Amino acid sequence: MKKADIAEFFDRLATALPEPKGELEYVNAYTLLVAVVLSAQATDVGVNKATRQLFQVADTPEKMLALGEARLKDHIKTIGLFNSKAKNVIALSRQLLNEHDSQVPQNREALVKLPGVGRKTANVVLNMAFGQDTIAVDTHIFRVSNRTGMAPGKTVDAVEQKLEKVVPSNRRQHAHHWLILHGRYVCKARKPDCPACPVSDLCAYKAKTTVAMTAAKPAKRRKPAA
Repeated sequence: MKKADIAEFFDRLATALPEPKGELEYVNAYTLLVAVVLSAQATDVGVNKATRQLFQVADTPEKMLALGEARLKDHIKTIGLFNSKAKNVIALSRQLLNEHDSQVPQNREALVKLPGVGRKTANVVLNMAFGQDTIAVDTHIFRVSNRTGMAPGKTVDAVEQKLEKVVPSNRRQHAHHWLILHGRYVCKARKPDCPACPVSDLCAYKAKTTVAMTAAKPAKRRKPAA
């Protein structure tokens, strides 16, 4: 995809959704960090259902440690891999308390040292909590980047590096959410909704769907969380 096409790509997404928001629910940087850790191999909808009550009683590292691992598991038992995730949340809470005065670090190097936190999780937190121009490549962004030809790569790291080079500077802040939401609701894995896509003409995907194809078996479209 050419530089001008990429600029137009983001201009159109920005026109359709000027202020994109993530769908995970949180009340502060700490609860965002916990929510993102819990969201690995889980849906945002499922995480939100589990954390609404959790964050009412544990919205700081101190409160999470006081809650304890066993009661934390009771709150998140509907989420996949909840046993290991509970251990990580307790461990990262203790590390935040002991090493960071209970504050979530604002740099990637410190974040990835926390239990259960990888580069993708760190990038999400830096972007959503602290407004940094990071791009966390999840399965949706990986698919959209390769399918459109914007930033093709065989690994998430390769795609992230290419996106950092090609995304216009004035679109870096929201690029992460535009691409995720586009992949989640339009450029879907099994059957992309090309007829409804605002950037279809800019996309290099050869097997574009038609109105007839998408109308044959309409996919259920989940309403974004408020």
